[in-house]
Amino acid sequence: MDKVAIVTDSVACLPDEIVSQYGIRVVPIKILFKDKVYRNGVDLAPAEAYKLLAKAPDFFSTSPSSPSDYIGIFSELATSGQDIFCLSVSSELSTTYNVARLAAQQVRQEKPDCSIKVMDSRNATASQGFIALAAAQTASRGGNLDDVIRTANTVREQVQMVLTLNTIRHAYRTGRIPKIATQMGSMLGVKPLLTISNGVVHLIGIVRTNKKGVERIIKIMEQKAGKRPLHVAIMHTAIPEKAEALKQRISAEFNCVELLLTEVSPVIGYAIGPGSLGLAFYTLPSQAV
Repeated sequence: MDKVAIVTDSVACLPDEIVSQYGIRVVPIKILFKDKVYRNGVDLAPAEAYKLLAKAPDFFSTSPSSPSDYIGIFSELATSGQDIFCLSVSSELSTTYNVARLAAQQVRQEKPDCSIKVMDSRNATASQGFIALAAAQTASRGGNLDDVIRTANTVREQVQMVLTLNTIRHAYRTGRIPKIATQMGSMLGVKPLLTISNGVVHLIGIVRTNKKGVERIIKIMEQKAGKRPLHVAIMHTAIPEKAEALKQRISAEFNCVELLLTEVSPVIGYAIGPGSLGLAFYTLPSQAV
């Protein structure tokens, strides 16, 4: 058993095999659809969630986990004798960070010998997932809590994410684009490009076709990373075939030391819509060519 247990939320969209390999605990954020509540990834598979979103987008919303969700996991891990590193989706996008901190405070009162660190990832989707994964890899090599925190800080400073959306229709939910603009943009068929910086989603461009969107995000990664060894995750919302094709291209054109394929959590997908593709990536100074 590792000295440090890694906990994150379902926005990190880590592939199931990664979660299983490293024993990462994933706290599901809730999806609300009409009068029903679903736990992301537990009660509702992503494919089904995207069907609901397409059916009635205005009745689709999300809600953070409750403190009790975290308290149960923290208490279990503390009882096993492990220290805990918990990574949340950006506090600019969700109250999850504050919820996890409240839970950690309560568990510390009940188990004062337990060490719990809750970190704001300042990211979402696979860029958040990469921070959690790097932390888990450090823990699996025998790292202590301080080692895990240093790794997470290093990757948090380096990781980047870019997305090309199939439609601007849902993007008003990011808070960066007014709803009226998304309605007009939808009629024009434009495709927005988004990134996240300091925990906040930013619109960085608009293209006319999906092909141009893909070319743009690849170019952005190339400009930022060059030929250095890369950790890359291909992200998609309900288009696995196109994501696989992009993965094959990235594998052929870049020096990837780690290459993942994952579906964006519907918790974020409701704000970017089906048909989106994205890249999360980072390179470390020690991994120079």
